Amino acid sequence: MEQIENRRSIRKYQNTKIENEKLTAILESARLAPSGSNTQPWTFIIVTSDETKRQLAAADHQQAWMNTAPVFIVCVTDIRCRMPNASLSLDENSSEFDLKQCIRDTSIAISHLLLEAQQQGLGTCWTGWFEQKDVRPVLGIPKDKYVCGIITLGYADEAPSPRPRKALREIVRYEKW
Repeated sequence: MEQIENRRSIRKYQNTKIENEKLTAILESARLAPSGSNTQPWTFIIVTSDETKRQLAAADHQQAWMNTAPVFIVCVTDIRCRMPNASLSLDENSSEFDLKQCIRDTSIAISHLLLEAQQQGLGTCWTGWFEQKDVRPVLGIPKDKYVCGIITLGYADEAPSPRPRKALREIVRYEKW
């Protein structure tokens, strides 16, 4: 619970390199996430190049603050784990149910990644203000893959206060709506 309670979206990072052991632990936590039928549809692209990060931040709605993070983790899902012979071009308007399942599974892995980063003393922010057509070409991601998010990662250079959260009575129902 401590990592869950203390995790914040960080938008300002120290100019400090992330230790390989910490990055490996973060990626390992994502690797161990559960997925429907154990499909494990995720791939994580680690980006440290300043130029590539600038291009990704530009594709992600010109969010220049992202460039303060020493590492980006681009989280990609692959529908081929469910539809091996599909010839698809996926984007925000794709209606394939299998894509939705893959996005759900990859989101679980991303949540693991965010919480392990917190455990490792690192800050993160899950960004997703982009369109597939803008972000995929930056990394050469094929059109049959879907980018679920870009995670900024680094040592926080800010300490945001907790954001308000709804009470359980507002978000929990029993048996029916």
